[in-house]
Amino acid sequence: MNIVQQIKQPIQSEMELFEKKFRNSMTTKVALLNRITYYIVNRKGKQMRPMFVFLVAKMVGEQVNERTYRGASVIELIHTATLVHDDVVDDSNKRRGFFSLNALWKNKIAVLVGDYLLAKGLLLSIDNGDFDLLRIISVAVREMSEGELLQIEKARRLDITEEVYYEIIRQKTATLIAACCALGAASVQPDDAELIEKMRKFGELIGMAFQIKDDLFDYTDGPIGKPTGIDIKEQKMTLPLIYTLNNCEPKEKKWLINSVKNHNEDKRRVKEVIEFVKQKGGLEYATTKMVEYQQEALNILREFPESIYRESLFTMVNYVIERKK
Repeated sequence: MNIVQQIKQPIQSEMELFEKKFRNSMTTKVALLNRITYYIVNRKGKQMRPMFVFLVAKMVGEQVNERTYRGASVIELIHTATLVHDDVVDDSNKRRGFFSLNALWKNKIAVLVGDYLLAKGLLLSIDNGDFDLLRIISVAVREMSEGELLQIEKARRLDITEEVYYEIIRQKTATLIAACCALGAASVQPDDAELIEKMRKFGELIGMAFQIKDDLFDYTDGPIGKPTGIDIKEQKMTLPLIYTLNNCEPKEKKWLINSVKNHNEDKRRVKEVIEFVKQKGGLEYATTKMVEYQQEALNILREFPESIYRESLFTMVNYVIERKK
Protein backbone atom coordinates (compact mmCIF):
# COMPACT_ATOMS: atom_id res chain seq x y z
CA MET A 1 0.00 0.00 0.00
CA ASN A 2 1.51 3.35 -0.97
CA ILE A 3 1.50 6.31 1.40
CA VAL A 4 -1.46 8.11 -0.23
CA GLN A 5 -3.62 4.96 -0.02
CA GLN A 6 -2.56 4.59 3.61
CA ILE A 7 -3.66 8.18 4.38
CA LYS A 8 -6.93 7.64 2.52
CA GLN A 9 -7.80 4.33 4.19
CA PRO A 10 -9.92 5.64 7.12
CA ILE A 11 -12.02 7.74 4.71
CA GLN A 12 -12.05 5.30 1.78
CA SER A 13 -15.87 5.01 1.61
CA GLU A 14 -16.30 8.82 1.91
CA MET A 15 -13.80 9.40 -0.88
CA GLU A 16 -15.52 6.88 -3.17
CA LEU A 17 -18.92 8.49 -2.58
CA PHE A 18 -17.36 11.93 -3.04
CA GLU A 19 -15.93 10.91 -6.43
CA LYS A 20 -19.34 9.68 -7.54
CA LYS A 21 -21.05 12.90 -6.39
CA PHE A 22 -18.34 15.05 -7.93
CA ARG A 23 -18.49 13.23 -11.29
CA ASN A 24 -22.29 13.61 -11.40
CA SER A 25 -22.10 17.31 -10.53
CA MET A 26 -19.87 17.92 -13.56
CA THR A 27 -22.51 16.90 -16.12
CA THR A 28 -23.93 19.77 -18.19
CA LYS A 29 -26.11 20.31 -21.27
CA VAL A 30 -23.16 21.56 -23.33
CA ALA A 31 -21.40 18.74 -25.20
CA LEU A 32 -18.05 20.57 -25.46
CA LEU A 33 -18.08 21.34 -21.73
CA ASN A 34 -18.91 17.70 -20.93
CA ARG A 35 -15.96 16.55 -23.02
CA ILE A 36 -13.63 18.92 -21.20
CA THR A 37 -14.94 18.18 -17.67
CA TYR A 38 -14.73 14.44 -18.42
CA TYR A 39 -11.09 14.99 -19.40
CA ILE A 40 -10.47 16.90 -16.13
CA VAL A 41 -12.20 14.35 -13.88
CA ASN A 42 -10.28 11.44 -15.41
CA ARG A 43 -6.92 13.12 -14.88
CA LYS A 44 -7.30 14.03 -11.25
CA GLY A 45 -4.25 14.10 -8.98
CA LYS A 46 -3.91 12.55 -5.55
CA GLN A 47 -6.97 14.51 -4.30
CA MET A 48 -5.15 15.65 -1.20
CA ARG A 49 -7.50 18.61 -0.72
CA PRO A 50 -10.75 16.62 -0.40
CA MET A 51 -8.83 14.20 1.81
CA PHE A 52 -7.99 17.05 4.20
CA VAL A 53 -11.68 18.04 4.30
CA PHE A 54 -12.86 14.52 5.22
CA LEU A 55 -10.04 13.66 7.63
CA VAL A 56 -10.49 16.90 9.59
CA ALA A 57 -14.30 16.51 9.63
CA LYS A 58 -13.99 12.95 10.97
CA MET A 59 -11.31 13.88 13.50
CA VAL A 60 -13.30 16.76 15.03
CA GLY A 61 -16.84 15.49 14.48
CA GLU A 62 -16.56 11.73 13.95
CA GLN A 63 -19.31 11.86 11.30
CA VAL A 64 -19.44 13.59 7.93
CA ASN A 65 -22.63 15.01 6.39
CA GLU A 66 -23.84 16.46 3.10
CA ARG A 67 -22.16 19.77 3.94
CA THR A 68 -18.82 17.96 4.16
CA TYR A 69 -19.32 16.49 0.68
CA ARG A 70 -20.31 19.90 -0.68
CA GLY A 71 -17.29 21.52 0.99
CA ALA A 72 -14.97 18.94 -0.60
CA SER A 73 -16.63 19.44 -4.00
CA VAL A 74 -16.33 23.23 -3.80
CA ILE A 75 -12.64 22.98 -2.93
CA GLU A 76 -12.01 20.59 -5.80
CA LEU A 77 -13.91 22.82 -8.26
CA ILE A 78 -12.10 25.98 -7.14
CA HIS A 79 -8.71 24.25 -7.09
CA THR A 80 -9.25 22.87 -10.60
CA ALA A 81 -10.35 26.31 -11.83
CA THR A 82 -7.16 27.90 -10.49
CA LEU A 83 -4.99 25.20 -12.10
CA VAL A 84 -6.71 25.73 -15.47
CA HIS A 85 -6.17 29.49 -15.21
CA ASP A 86 -2.56 29.00 -14.01
CA ASP A 87 -1.75 26.93 -17.08
CA VAL A 88 -3.04 29.75 -19.31
CA VAL A 89 -1.11 32.41 -17.35
CA ASP A 90 2.09 30.33 -17.38
CA ASP A 91 1.59 29.27 -21.01
CA SER A 92 2.03 25.69 -19.80
CA ASN A 93 1.19 22.78 -22.08
CA LYS A 94 1.43 19.99 -19.53
CA ARG A 95 -0.23 19.30 -16.21
CA ARG A 96 0.69 16.14 -14.22
CA GLY A 97 2.19 14.63 -17.36
CA PHE A 98 -0.98 15.18 -19.44
CA PHE A 99 -1.78 17.94 -21.90
CA SER A 100 -3.28 21.00 -20.21
CA LEU A 101 -6.68 22.32 -21.32
CA ASN A 102 -5.15 25.32 -23.08
CA ALA A 103 -2.84 22.98 -25.04
CA LEU A 104 -5.81 20.94 -26.28
CA TRP A 105 -8.59 23.54 -26.52
CA LYS A 106 -6.69 26.86 -26.64
CA ASN A 107 -6.62 29.70 -24.11
CA LYS A 108 -10.09 31.17 -24.66
CA ILE A 109 -11.87 27.89 -23.91
CA ALA A 110 -9.55 27.14 -20.98
CA VAL A 111 -10.27 30.54 -19.38
CA LEU A 112 -14.03 30.07 -19.86
CA VAL A 113 -13.91 26.57 -18.37
CA GLY A 114 -11.97 27.94 -15.38
CA ASP A 115 -14.64 30.62 -14.92
CA TYR A 116 -17.37 27.98 -15.23
CA LEU A 117 -15.78 25.76 -12.55
CA LEU A 118 -15.35 28.75 -10.24
CA ALA A 119 -19.02 29.80 -10.66
CA LYS A 120 -20.17 26.21 -10.23
CA GLY A 121 -18.28 25.95 -6.96
CA LEU A 122 -19.74 29.19 -5.59
CA LEU A 123 -23.28 28.26 -6.65
CA LEU A 124 -23.02 24.88 -4.98
CA SER A 125 -22.62 26.71 -1.65
CA ILE A 126 -25.25 29.37 -2.37
CA ASP A 127 -27.91 26.90 -3.55
CA ASN A 128 -27.59 24.96 -0.31
CA GLY A 129 -27.34 27.95 2.02
CA ASP A 130 -23.77 27.08 3.07
CA PHE A 131 -22.86 30.72 3.50
CA ASP A 132 -20.28 30.02 6.22
CA LEU A 133 -18.50 27.61 3.86
CA LEU A 134 -18.80 30.09 1.00
CA ARG A 135 -17.05 32.73 3.09
CA ILE A 136 -14.11 30.40 3.79
CA ILE A 137 -13.80 29.62 0.06
CA SER A 138 -14.17 33.21 -1.10
CA VAL A 139 -11.42 34.42 1.25
CA ALA A 140 -9.14 31.70 -0.17
CA VAL A 141 -9.88 32.74 -3.79
CA ARG A 142 -9.21 36.41 -2.99
CA GLU A 143 -5.95 35.61 -1.22
CA MET A 144 -4.72 33.32 -4.01
CA SER A 145 -5.21 36.12 -6.54
CA GLU A 146 -3.48 38.66 -4.28
CA GLY A 147 -0.57 36.28 -3.73
CA GLU A 148 -0.07 35.73 -7.45
CA LEU A 149 -0.12 39.47 -8.14
CA LEU A 150 2.23 40.23 -5.24
CA GLN A 151 4.67 37.66 -6.61
CA ILE A 152 4.51 39.16 -10.12
CA GLU A 153 5.06 42.67 -8.73
CA LYS A 154 8.06 41.62 -6.63
CA ALA A 155 9.62 39.30 -9.23
CA ARG A 156 10.12 42.26 -11.56
CA ARG A 157 12.47 43.87 -9.08
CA LEU A 158 13.85 40.74 -7.39
CA ASP A 159 13.70 42.54 -4.06
CA ILE A 160 11.67 40.05 -2.08
CA THR A 161 12.41 39.92 1.63
CA GLU A 162 11.85 36.72 3.57
CA GLU A 163 8.71 38.24 5.17
CA VAL A 164 7.21 39.10 1.77
CA TYR A 165 8.08 35.61 0.50
CA TYR A 166 6.17 34.01 3.40
CA GLU A 167 3.19 36.26 2.68
CA ILE A 168 3.25 35.25 -1.00
CA ILE A 169 3.31 31.52 -0.30
CA ARG A 170 0.75 31.87 2.50
CA GLN A 171 -1.66 33.45 0.03
CA LYS A 172 -0.76 31.49 -3.08
CA THR A 173 -0.51 27.96 -1.69
CA ALA A 174 -1.24 27.71 2.02
CA THR A 175 -4.58 29.53 1.95
CA LEU A 176 -6.28 26.78 -0.08
CA ILE A 177 -5.09 23.97 2.23
CA ALA A 178 -6.11 26.17 5.18
CA ALA A 179 -9.57 26.48 3.60
CA CYS A 180 -9.82 22.67 3.22
CA CYS A 181 -9.16 22.12 6.92
CA ALA A 182 -11.44 25.00 8.01
CA LEU A 183 -14.20 23.62 5.74
CA GLY A 184 -13.84 20.15 7.21
CA ALA A 185 -14.28 21.54 10.73
CA ALA A 186 -17.04 24.03 9.79
CA SER A 187 -19.08 21.36 7.97
CA VAL A 188 -19.55 19.33 11.17
CA GLN A 189 -19.01 21.92 13.94
CA PRO A 190 -20.40 25.15 12.41
CA ASP A 191 -20.74 26.96 15.76
CA ASP A 192 -17.24 26.33 17.08
CA ALA A 193 -15.32 29.34 15.74
CA GLU A 194 -12.23 28.53 17.82
CA LEU A 195 -12.01 25.00 16.43
CA ILE A 196 -12.52 26.19 12.84
CA GLU A 197 -9.74 28.77 13.27
CA LYS A 198 -7.43 26.16 14.82
CA MET A 199 -7.93 23.81 11.87
CA ARG A 200 -7.49 26.71 9.42
CA LYS A 201 -4.14 27.48 11.06
CA PHE A 202 -3.19 23.80 10.91
CA GLY A 203 -3.85 23.76 7.14
CA GLU A 204 -1.94 26.99 6.64
CA LEU A 205 1.15 25.56 8.37
CA ILE A 206 1.07 22.46 6.17
CA GLY A 207 0.65 24.64 3.09
CA MET A 208 3.73 26.68 4.02
CA ALA A 209 5.81 23.51 4.50
CA PHE A 210 4.42 22.11 1.23
CA GLN A 211 5.49 25.17 -0.79
CA ILE A 212 8.99 25.30 0.72
CA LYS A 213 9.36 21.62 -0.21
CA ASP A 214 8.34 22.57 -3.76
CA ASP A 215 11.00 25.30 -3.76
CA LEU A 216 13.63 22.76 -2.74
CA PHE A 217 12.73 20.54 -5.70
CA ASP A 218 14.06 23.28 -7.99
CA TYR A 219 17.55 22.48 -6.70
CA THR A 220 17.38 18.68 -6.80
CA ASP A 221 17.51 16.14 -9.60
CA GLY A 222 14.82 13.49 -9.50
CA PRO A 223 11.41 12.36 -10.74
CA ILE A 224 9.65 15.48 -9.52
CA GLY A 225 7.43 16.36 -12.44
CA LYS A 226 9.13 19.73 -13.02
CA PRO A 227 12.61 20.33 -14.45
CA THR A 228 15.41 21.48 -12.13
CA GLY A 229 15.99 25.24 -12.28
CA ILE A 230 12.52 26.04 -13.64
CA ASP A 231 11.84 28.58 -10.85
CA ILE A 232 15.09 30.38 -11.67
CA LYS A 233 14.16 30.37 -15.35
CA GLU A 234 10.78 31.92 -14.46
CA GLN A 235 12.46 34.45 -12.11
CA LYS A 236 10.53 33.09 -9.12
CA MET A 237 12.09 34.12 -5.85
CA THR A 238 12.21 30.98 -3.72
CA LEU A 239 13.42 30.68 -0.12
CA PRO A 240 16.86 29.12 -0.87
CA LEU A 241 17.55 31.95 -3.34
CA ILE A 242 16.28 34.71 -1.03
CA TYR A 243 18.43 33.41 1.84
CA THR A 244 21.49 33.27 -0.43
CA LEU A 245 20.92 36.81 -1.75
CA ASN A 246 20.76 38.08 1.83
CA ASN A 247 23.85 36.18 2.93
CA CYS A 248 26.48 36.78 0.28
CA GLU A 249 29.00 39.47 -0.63
CA PRO A 250 27.77 42.53 -2.62
CA LYS A 251 29.74 41.34 -5.66
CA GLU A 252 28.19 37.87 -5.48
CA LYS A 253 24.74 39.37 -5.00
CA LYS A 254 25.18 41.46 -8.13
CA TRP A 255 26.22 38.36 -10.11
CA LEU A 256 23.27 36.38 -8.71
CA ILE A 257 20.67 39.05 -9.56
CA ASN A 258 22.17 39.49 -13.03
CA SER A 259 22.07 35.71 -13.58
CA VAL A 260 18.40 35.40 -12.58
CA LYS A 261 17.33 38.53 -14.45
CA ASN A 262 19.33 38.33 -17.66
CA HIS A 263 20.73 34.81 -18.02
CA ASN A 264 17.86 32.64 -16.82
CA GLU A 265 17.65 30.89 -20.20
CA ASP A 266 21.33 29.92 -20.09
CA LYS A 267 21.43 26.33 -18.76
CA ARG A 268 25.07 26.53 -17.71
CA ARG A 269 24.48 29.79 -15.79
CA VAL A 270 21.36 28.37 -14.10
CA LYS A 271 23.43 25.36 -13.03
CA GLU A 272 26.03 27.73 -11.55
CA VAL A 273 23.30 29.57 -9.63
CA ILE A 274 22.00 26.26 -8.24
CA GLU A 275 25.50 25.27 -7.11
CA PHE A 276 26.11 28.70 -5.55
CA VAL A 277 22.82 28.53 -3.58
CA LYS A 278 23.80 25.05 -2.33
CA GLN A 279 27.28 26.23 -1.27
CA LYS A 280 25.85 29.19 0.63
CA GLY A 281 23.56 26.97 2.73
CA GLY A 282 20.32 28.06 1.05
CA LEU A 283 18.94 24.52 0.98
CA GLU A 284 19.76 23.79 4.63
CA TYR A 285 18.12 27.04 5.70
CA ALA A 286 14.94 26.37 3.70
CA THR A 287 14.79 22.80 5.04
CA THR A 288 15.04 24.08 8.63
CA LYS A 289 12.16 26.51 8.03
CA MET A 290 10.06 23.79 6.41
CA VAL A 291 10.55 21.49 9.41
CA GLU A 292 9.55 24.34 11.78
CA TYR A 293 6.20 24.70 10.00
CA GLN A 294 5.74 20.93 9.98
CA GLN A 295 6.39 20.64 13.73
CA GLU A 296 3.96 23.49 14.49
CA ALA A 297 1.27 21.68 12.49
CA LEU A 298 1.96 18.40 14.34
CA ASN A 299 1.69 20.23 17.69
CA ILE A 300 -1.85 21.34 16.79
CA LEU A 301 -2.78 17.72 15.94
CA ARG A 302 -1.45 16.53 19.31
CA GLU A 303 -4.18 18.57 21.02
CA PHE A 304 -6.79 16.12 19.68
CA PRO A 305 -7.56 12.65 21.08
CA GLU A 306 -5.95 9.70 19.34
CA SER A 307 -7.91 8.31 16.38
CA ILE A 308 -7.32 6.74 12.98
CA TYR A 309 -8.18 10.13 11.42
CA ARG A 310 -5.61 11.96 13.52
CA GLU A 311 -3.08 9.26 12.62
CA SER A 312 -3.78 9.78 8.90
CA LEU A 313 -3.32 13.54 9.29
CA PHE A 314 0.01 12.91 11.05
CA THR A 315 1.08 10.77 8.08
CA MET A 316 -0.16 13.46 5.69
CA VAL A 317 1.89 16.19 7.40
CA ASN A 318 5.03 14.05 7.27
CA TYR A 319 4.34 13.05 3.66
CA VAL A 320 4.20 16.72 2.65
CA ILE A 321 7.87 17.20 3.48
CA GLU A 322 9.14 13.71 2.70
CA ARG A 323 7.54 13.37 -0.75
CA LYS A 324 9.80 12.84 -3.72
CA LYS A 325 7.65 14.84 -6.19
